[in-house]
Amino acid sequence: MENGQEPATKADLNALRDELREAIRDTETKLLRAFYDFADSNQKRLAEAERTGLVVFDRLATIERRLNLPPAS
Repeated sequence: MENGQEPATKADLNALRDELREAIRDTETKLLRAFYDFADSNQKRLAEAERTGLVVFDRLATIERRLNLPPAS
């Protein structure tokens, strides 16, 4: 099947099938890596947002405690 004019043999078809399976497997691997990287980066952003929120709540609680204390004499 070198010149494209000869009929394909079973060996040619088997080789093509193997190449296609490998190409599909490579594509699946790339997609899974992309989805994992996307999910991982979003998880990191969410964790950072939660930490920031906790810091804000902590500061707010500190301010509220200071405002509710009676003045020192």
